[in-house]
Amino acid sequence: MFRKNKLIFLFFLVSTFSYSQLGDGKLVLPNLKLRKSGPYFGVQRGKYWVGELGMEIQWKKVKLTKALTQSIHSGFNYDFKENILGYDFGYWLKTSRLGLTYGGDFIFRTDFYQNRIGFTPLVGYKLFGFHFQAGYNFLTQPDSFNNTNAFFVSLRFVLINQRDFRID
Repeated sequence: MFRKNKLIFLFFLVSTFSYSQLGDGKLVLPNLKLRKSGPYFGVQRGKYWVGELGMEIQWKKVKLTKALTQSIHSGFNYDFKENILGYDFGYWLKTSRLGLTYGGDFIFRTDFYQNRIGFTPLVGYKLFGFHFQAGYNFLTQPDSFNNTNAFFVSLRFVLINQRDFRID
């Protein structure tokens, strides 16, 4: 038993020394890239309550020091009380494990008589599939269609149903 443990220890010791001789002496860790996707559902609250449904794809570079996560999403939202339908297409970026997310959406809103398009800058925090965001909708000016959120907060939950990873 003792002889077997000594051989295992010797193997790891020799392999560590031989690996350290490669390159300029720096330990090079492999790059792990992760892609996750799935549907999301959420709620948006500003002046009005709005339900959200959509799809999100996330790309993540897993590193010890700074993990980088990027995402695109597309979905729709509907305000049942005011009968307002909206479509969102956006992007967000997270530059560290516990940092804030920064992003923006291109948006379309309609009350089925008039349409409004615009842009929404967003800042948020993502943890365990939940994504809390705050933003402001900059929309084109309508004649009488004003019953949509300007400043809002939203909470989304992403159901990850597909994961792919690659090691470089």
